[in-house]
Amino acid sequence: MPLESSERRDPPAAGTELATIMGFLQYERDTLLRKVDGLSVEQLRSAPTVSTLTLAGLLKHLALVEESWLIEDFLGQPLPEPWASVDWEIDPDWEHTSALVDDPEWLVARYRQAWETVDRSMAATPLDHLAVRSTRINGSAEAVSLRWILLHLIEETARHNGHADLIREALDGVTGE
Repeated sequence: MPLESSERRDPPAAGTELATIMGFLQYERDTLLRKVDGLSVEQLRSAPTVSTLTLAGLLKHLALVEESWLIEDFLGQPLPEPWASVDWEIDPDWEHTSALVDDPEWLVARYRQAWETVDRSMAATPLDHLAVRSTRINGSAEAVSLRWILLHLIEETARHNGHADLIREALDGVTGE
């Protein structure tokens, strides 16, 4: 199933701090979309390794991660749907399990929507601005900066892109960035 791939551009080599951070985040976002491009619905929902991770689940998980860090932690606001009505105690991996029945185009659109929410919300905010909600990091409860959140999003997306690499290779042998 061909999906609308992102045009992936390298982050700026000599940009401002914000442009560089956002360039790396967008590069990693676009990399995930390249990993799912051209796959069938069955392949997106398949867990071909010893892990239960699927590419569909990774798309939905990373949409949740972006919105959770920005909306819940940084802005201190409740999450929108589809996250707001989930009973996370019943299914703590809901974004992964529910992605198995979601339409692939919706998953990609929802992931892109999460980017837009993050990008729009932080566009005029200084990187050293602290989150409204304290977050438990390394055993202490302290507010983190927008800079920390954006760098964490890069780290988490890049880590999951490693998972996506392995899943994609197991599905059809395709490798590379």
